[in-house]
Amino acid sequence: MKYPNLSICISLFVLSLVPHLTAQATQLSYIPFEATKDKYPFELVQFLLSKIDHDYSFQPIEVKSMVGSRKISEVQQGNLSFAALSTSNEIEAKLRPIRIPIYKGLLGHRIFLIRSGEQHRFEGIKKLADLKRFTAGQGRFWGSTPVFRYAGIPIITPTKYKSLFYMLDGGRFGYFPRGIIEIYSELTQYSELSLAIEPNLMLVYPTAMYLFTSRENEALAKHLENAFNLAVNDGSFDQWFYNHPMIKEALSKIDIGSRNILHIDNPQLPLSAPLDRKELWFNIETH
Repeated sequence: MKYPNLSICISLFVLSLVPHLTAQATQLSYIPFEATKDKYPFELVQFLLSKIDHDYSFQPIEVKSMVGSRKISEVQQGNLSFAALSTSNEIEAKLRPIRIPIYKGLLGHRIFLIRSGEQHRFEGIKKLADLKRFTAGQGRFWGSTPVFRYAGIPIITPTKYKSLFYMLDGGRFGYFPRGIIEIYSELTQYSELSLAIEPNLMLVYPTAMYLFTSRENEALAKHLENAFNLAVNDGSFDQWFYNHPMIKEALSKIDIGSRNILHIDNPQLPLSAPLDRKELWFNIETH
């Protein structure tokens, strides 16, 4: 016996399943975080995607931390959906940048961790030449390290981030320049060491940390880029940024207006950086 309507019924049943199949969210892989500063890029992506319709979900990968070169490789291979990195021409040749600085350039506003009781050594510093009497600590492969070298600042460059705090405590170098948004959490994290925040100086250079995707994932890049511009234009990014606990704490504790600011150049910053878009950058004069 033939059932002429059977094929039609089967076809309709299959078609009824399609919305369920296509509605599955695209997973975005990210690095799980231990510290507040590491959580920030993930929180930012969550905020940006809340500005648009999307079908993304999040999945942590099985590693807790990565150096910058490893992040680049993992994003290129598609194992990591996005990463926050301080931009350079080299990185932008490998990955797809979303050219909006996620910290409004604040990572280029550096104040110093020093040994407790040694503030008197820094009180006579009025200009960059004075600072060059001291040696700074920096990570060997950090994006900021060429900036300090270019400025002629003496540096010691171990490979391990954690060792810098113990080396400073042990007198291996004189000061450890840190971004104003990270220094307070680090001082708390290494509270067993005899360290303090130098209260009078700030070193400033232009720098941009961007979100990056792989060049093959243009769809995600466009979604993040469009959402970021929406958030900048409607003012919600500024509202989110200045109310983020990490940013709020830093700006409430640092009296920027009372500090002696020393400016240096950044040869690593690509010419494509949107320096002309003043709304994307932190303005010392208004804060």
